[in-house]
Amino acid sequence: MKPRFLVFAIACLMVLVAAEAAAAQEERRNVSQCQAVAQSIPQATFASFTGPAPIAGTGATDQSVTLTYIGHSTFLIETPGGVTIATDYSGWYSPPQVPMVVTMNRAHSSHYSLVTDPAIKYVLHGWSDVPGEKAKVNLVVGDTYIRNVTTDIRGGFGAPQQDGNSIFIFEVAGLCIGHLGHLHYELTETHYTEIGRLDVVMVPVDGGLTMGSDSMSRVIKRLRASLILPMHQPRPLQSFLSMFGPDFEISYAPTNTITVSLRTLPKKPLIYVATGMH
Repeated sequence: MKPRFLVFAIACLMVLVAAEAAAAQEERRNVSQCQAVAQSIPQATFASFTGPAPIAGTGATDQSVTLTYIGHSTFLIETPGGVTIATDYSGWYSPPQVPMVVTMNRAHSSHYSLVTDPAIKYVLHGWSDVPGEKAKVNLVVGDTYIRNVTTDIRGGFGAPQQDGNSIFIFEVAGLCIGHLGHLHYELTETHYTEIGRLDVVMVPVDGGLTMGSDSMSRVIKRLRASLILPMHQPRPLQSFLSMFGPDFEISYAPTNTITVSLRTLPKKPLIYVATGMH
């Protein structure tokens, strides 16, 4: 009996060691490269790789990410590893396929849903149901690292509601992709530090339901992303675009889909307007 017990004990120990190693490996994987780069060069203006502007509707390469504007604040993100993510998923604007991951903001009903398709594997809330706590998303799904940065929103009667919005950040194929959600207030220096570098940013445009065009444009200029994708409301788009001078290019896309990689990021910051936004 003793040899059997010894074998069993060794097997249990090996399982524990393997579990601890896996946990340690996962912890190492859940390290933001976007934060690391930004914090190591805090005063830098991040330069893009040289190359042509992204071309909508072209086929993806092994290192490219496809983003499709579905409507309102919902984009479908498709990664090289086959991960599919729907942002600000409410069920009102459904992607052509059931996504693997959905992220949600709880500013109001058009940005979240409490009823989702059971085929969705990961439902990530941008709010916490525990009073006084922040939502914390720190997840690796396939080739994509997903994290969040919480911000306050306007609650009932205009009073601030702490941490009611999450900026979701997707790190994949060397890209840092951010979705600002239903952003109500300009970001603080702490927020910018937590966000780190963004190559691509999805920005709500609505003339004041979130923030006015001047405030939102200041956020975008400070983030210094290479590719800016407007979303939310088409009507105030021209007011938003008028806030940007010659340092930014503006392009009206022929489709709702764009494929981008590190090497096809535009040389000059580009505001790329999907057909659903113009």
